[in-house]
Amino acid sequence: MPLQTLFRSTLLLLACCLPAWTASPSPAAFQPSEWAALQSSRADRRHTSSRGIVQTMLEQVRPACAFQPGMPPENFPSWREQVRQAMKKLMKFPALQEIHPPRLVKTVPRQGYRVEKWESYPFPNAAVPFLVLVPDSATPQRPAPVLFCIPGSDQTKEELAAETSAELENASLPRPGPNAMAWHYVREGWVAVVVDNAGAGEQGDAERAAGRASHDYDNLARLLLEMDWSWLGYTSYTDQCILNWVKKLPFIQKNHIILSGFSLGTEPMMVLGVLNPDIYAFVYNDFLCRTLERAQTMTKPSANGSRPAPNSIRHLIPGFWQQFDFPDIVASLAPRPVICTEGGLDRDFGLIAQAYRMAGREDAFRFLHQPRFADPAKRWQGERLPSGLDRTEFFRLANVDPRNHFFKKDAVIPWIKSLLDAEQTAERPADSQQQAAAAESPATP
Repeated sequence: MPLQTLFRSTLLLLACCLPAWTASPSPAAFQPSEWAALQSSRADRRHTSSRGIVQTMLEQVRPACAFQPGMPPENFPSWREQVRQAMKKLMKFPALQEIHPPRLVKTVPRQGYRVEKWESYPFPNAAVPFLVLVPDSATPQRPAPVLFCIPGSDQTKEELAAETSAELENASLPRPGPNAMAWHYVREGWVAVVVDNAGAGEQGDAERAAGRASHDYDNLARLLLEMDWSWLGYTSYTDQCILNWVKKLPFIQKNHIILSGFSLGTEPMMVLGVLNPDIYAFVYNDFLCRTLERAQTMTKPSANGSRPAPNSIRHLIPGFWQQFDFPDIVASLAPRPVICTEGGLDRDFGLIAQAYRMAGREDAFRFLHQPRFADPAKRWQGERLPSGLDRTEFFRLANVDPRNHFFKKDAVIPWIKSLLDAEQTAERPADSQQQAAAAESPATP
């Protein structure tokens, strides 16, 4: 057989044996807008895409502890307890055990206050640093309110305290950054306790040693999930160990412990608020949304066909959506005061306001919109966001302005002052009556 004929026969044989390959569509032919919502083109509406199948499951999720505005007010306390029990199960805190009390590492004086660096020991092989800013005016004889401050992503406790290093060897910043909430609080005469989030700041790893400004949350979260825990459960537990100690400080007003969370820090703040009924008030410095709805509607793919993740793995808590969402959790904090500073949907704020009305403290809930959405006519109004959104479209419809994301001290500090002043005003008549009664009583020889 001639060589040329043999070569052709071999090619023909190979062509018959190889599987038939379907040509990939040209990238230019892909239109993300046509794939924005996950819809089946079949007559029976079944999906062949696994992502589409899971999307139909997602659409059917109904949180068991969702707040029901129409519930009888007398059922509100039992619903709130249901939320607390569900949160305990989801966070999976280790069983309480004897741990070493925190140890003071260093104290440095600042103008009008001191900064103390402490270490907490929540696990046998763990040392978790945190800061305590104590105004000179706070003493056991004159205790002060205390603000427990939790940073956002890639922020550190030093940034919130206006410090330049973890070892406190340099002077504090003369002009603190926009998120230095602890520094602003201590200058008001309030004690400020500042923690790092798990995996950030001094709790960072090799990325910190390499000089990176960002932190490796995702690998940490992945390992915790493999061990049937979560990033939020871990960081909330370490915060809880510090909070337990804070409650015993002699120079703080134990009835005025306030949790102040920024961005990512609002998540452990909500956990601690639900699990600690003795917390006085909450600063929610972020926009408010329903994370389940975010996953259901934020599905528009990019030009390469990848659909966006609603959030990173550090936010993942298995079973969370089966129980509640962020507005439900904030609603369960009623009647304790809450301020939300960076907007969201009026629909969700209305839901929370109803919870506060049920609890008899409608005045204790305050929310603010971003300047871009201060005019109600510029805010999206509705009961459900449309499907097929990308991240930018989601933020716009959820009334979120990412460029205006920082600690809103000009709103928060006057709000806290108004809470404290209102309590003092309410106490004065009783004090005056006691003084008058004492003046009328006969003197004791």
